Amino acid sequence: MIPVRLEIEGLYSYREKQTVEFETLTAAGLFGIFGAVGSGKSSILEGILLALYGSTERLAATGERSSMLNLQSDHLLINFTFRAGKNNAQTYLARYSAKRNKKDQEKIDTGEHVFYWFKEGQWEAIAEKAETVLGMSKEHFKQTIIIPQGKFREFIDQSPKERADMMQQLFGLERFDLSAKAGELRKAAELEKTRLKALLDNLEGISSESLSEKRQETADLETENQKAIQALKEAEEEYRKLELTRKSFLQLEEIKTQLVHLEQKSSEIEEKRQLHKEFITAKTYLRPVWDQLQDRKKDLEKYEVSLTDCERFKEGFVKEIAQLEAEELELRKKNEERPAREAKIRDLRKVIEIQELSQKQEAAQKQMETLQPELEAKKAELLQVELAIQQLENQSETLPSADPELLSELKSIQNQLKTNEERMKDLLRIKGNFEQEEKKIRTLLTEINQQIPAGEKSLESWTQTQKSVIFTIETEREKLLRKQGLNTHAHLLTDGEPCPLCGSLEHPLPLEGQSDEKEIKAKELEISKEKDNLEKILALIQREKVEQNNLENLGRNLQDKLKEIKIIEGQQADFWKKLKQKTIPTEVELAEHISLLAQAHSQKESLTRQIQTQRKAWNLGREIAENAEKQLQSAQIAAQDVSSRIQSKQEEIKDPTFCKPFFQKEPLFIQTAIAKVERDIEEAAELLEGKRKHLQERKTAQTRNLSDIENYRKLIEENREKISLLSTEFERLKSEYGFLDEPGLIRLFHHSLDAEKTALEIQQFDQKLAITRSKMSDLQAEAGVLSFSEEVFQSKKEKLEHLREQSKTLQNQLLLLQESIKEMKQKLEEKEKLSQSFLEIESRETGLRELERLFFGKGFVKYVSSIYLRELCNTANLRFMKLTKNSLSLEIDDNNTFWVVDYLNGGKKRLLKTLSGGQTFQASLCLALALAEKVKALNQADQSFFFLDEGFGALDRNSLRVVFETLKALRHENRVVGIISHVEELQQEIGVFAQIELDAERGSQIRYSY
Repeated sequence: MIPVRLEIEGLYSYREKQTVEFETLTAAGLFGIFGAVGSGKSSILEGILLALYGSTERLAATGERSSMLNLQSDHLLINFTFRAGKNNAQTYLARYSAKRNKKDQEKIDTGEHVFYWFKEGQWEAIAEKAETVLGMSKEHFKQTIIIPQGKFREFIDQSPKERADMMQQLFGLERFDLSAKAGELRKAAELEKTRLKALLDNLEGISSESLSEKRQETADLETENQKAIQALKEAEEEYRKLELTRKSFLQLEEIKTQLVHLEQKSSEIEEKRQLHKEFITAKTYLRPVWDQLQDRKKDLEKYEVSLTDCERFKEGFVKEIAQLEAEELELRKKNEERPAREAKIRDLRKVIEIQELSQKQEAAQKQMETLQPELEAKKAELLQVELAIQQLENQSETLPSADPELLSELKSIQNQLKTNEERMKDLLRIKGNFEQEEKKIRTLLTEINQQIPAGEKSLESWTQTQKSVIFTIETEREKLLRKQGLNTHAHLLTDGEPCPLCGSLEHPLPLEGQSDEKEIKAKELEISKEKDNLEKILALIQREKVEQNNLENLGRNLQDKLKEIKIIEGQQADFWKKLKQKTIPTEVELAEHISLLAQAHSQKESLTRQIQTQRKAWNLGREIAENAEKQLQSAQIAAQDVSSRIQSKQEEIKDPTFCKPFFQKEPLFIQTAIAKVERDIEEAAELLEGKRKHLQERKTAQTRNLSDIENYRKLIEENREKISLLSTEFERLKSEYGFLDEPGLIRLFHHSLDAEKTALEIQQFDQKLAITRSKMSDLQAEAGVLSFSEEVFQSKKEKLEHLREQSKTLQNQLLLLQESIKEMKQKLEEKEKLSQSFLEIESRETGLRELERLFFGKGFVKYVSSIYLRELCNTANLRFMKLTKNSLSLEIDDNNTFWVVDYLNGGKKRLLKTLSGGQTFQASLCLALALAEKVKALNQADQSFFFLDEGFGALDRNSLRVVFETLKALRHENRVVGIISHVEELQQEIGVFAQIELDAERGSQIRYSY
């Protein structure tokens, strides 16, 4: 895992958002994070743990979360970008955010914890968590990659069992637990064996002899079935013929019943036939005449009533019209006075208009008296402003002219010259740094090549040689291990009994008990030593590649800087060439020239602005004066117009004597009088119009009533004549068609008979009767119908059912026998396969049982874990012995307990706990680096990252120097090491670092050394 960037806001002392650019820091290989106690250094590691695992080192995941949020912040946000996976090729973003509860500010809402990965140019959310992405838990992460404060020696303080479990989880040693796998396979084999035995027991009665018996039984049954099928066909043919005869017989019986029913209904149909005939005759010939006679009688009665009413209305109309004519005459006289009254109303309205115009005339006169002095004052002010503008323009003409474009050009050249000079200094300084760094890198490459042995051409060939040596030693060790493993089983061999490994019954030359433990340990030490040498060679190769890459980058950067220097030099020459053309040879003269131009331009601009200001004031004053003059002219015109209109209105008045008293009255009084007269005129006109209209309506009604009297008399006479004619015609028709009973004829008129329905019913009855008689004749003519016997039919039917049942039973028996034979064949084949599988699984179970016995317990896993810890211890000793000047080394016993070998006391062993504080730190550092190296190899990464948060206060100056040199040397192993500390000596030694400072107002602030 390689960190790229950490954004932290609202965590502990980080009130404002701060960013740690790890990509720049890790590029140096060794970097530091320094600051005073309590400045917020360790909070950076807390932020990384919170972003990755959702919890911090100091506080619990729940209950104490509110304490991690800055007291002056309402939210917490951490974005941690890092690279992980195989060769650290995939970029991830871990994001953690939380907010204060809106209702209770002392509580923190549940945080949002999300992971993203950078895919196809954009961030995409993923469901995986840190355990999957990094391949380790939080506890192991704190022991191998980021070690928080106070947790540095945790690996040493673990119990042997915890240490072995950690090795098993980190490196997947559970794959060596062969006992469990053998047990699972053995149990699976037992279950399979039991299953096969149960299946074979179920197939015990299946054999070839029983199959032959079934086949013979099937052949006999098929012969019997064919005979039954033939008898069934003959019986079915005879039954079908008899069934058709029975059907005709039943139809004949049914038709006889229908015929009896129809004959019983014939008398009823005849009555309906007679009624239908009389009804049609009456309806067709007599009913129309009778209907006309009734209508004429009703009309005669109606006309006689109407004539009586009209005679009564005739006298009432005469009296009403005489009264209306008298009222109309009186209203007409009153309306003849209307023109004179309307003329007086018009005169009164002109009086009101003259009063309003007089008021406007007075207002216009007052306005003229006010505007005249204001206009004269405005004109005087404009004259003074014109004089001030003339003075400023004269003063501006006396000043020297200044070219603004020249001034702007000179200022631009001056700024560019300063910028180029500063950039040139930076480029020269950077060029010198690059050249010095290039010399250092070339010296380092020379030192690396000098370490290659004389017989080797390159580091790569040296690597291949070293791998061959390791392979040879490991082959010898494997032979010793196999020999030792076989030796443990040699005592179990007994003549006549099979070998538990190969199964042989003869054991001619068994191994004799002898211990190869010393030789195996010697080979392991030799392998460890050669692997360390190989790691040193690989480190040299990696270091050479890094330095070669750095050298190439320096070369490219140096060329870029040289090109930029040439460009700047060309720009400077062009600028001075332009200045010399303008007779400005030095920077001092350039500054003086710019100052003079700027001063002149400033004075000119000031006068121009004053002139513009005065002109704006003059224009504004002129607009005000013009508006005032327009208002005065408008007032004068308005006064003249009002005077003319007053004179015109006075001339229009028709009756001055009548209007004279009203000039002294209020307009409201005059309006009220006008409205009262107008209402009276309108009411008189409306009454006259209404009265005339009503009179006309009553005269029209009188005329219409007289006309109705004459019409009704004519209609009465016509209806009496028509009634007489229709009565004579009706009597003639009754006699002609034989309807002598008139009440009976009237009832027939009102009868509810549906003629069409009754005719259809009679027709259908006649058709049905004819069809029934025809069908009965046809059925009686069929053969065997009249002699049909139901008892014979039922007997034949029972015989057919019996034959069908017999045939069905035989077919079912035959089908069952065929299925039984098919199933027996399948089971016989299955039995043979199961017998073969049973023999194979029985043999496998025996072998697996023996393997489970041999690998019982976790001894083999513990043995592999011890090997890993021993290799870890050997790798740590390479640095630990250097730190202790070869006076101490680490060792681990068979119980996975750490011991210290004290070479100053004759190589005696003592517990690791007996080391001093500084020595314990050194041992912890070496073990942590070795563990990180193993994790790097496990993840197949070309670069690893190690972060240490420790004060280093327990070390003396010399030990501190040795630790620093050790950490600095890790850069050549392609490692990235970060240190958090407050020790000043480390800060002086580490060139690339981030400084954390605590500001009382803004919280923790981050600045960098570069």
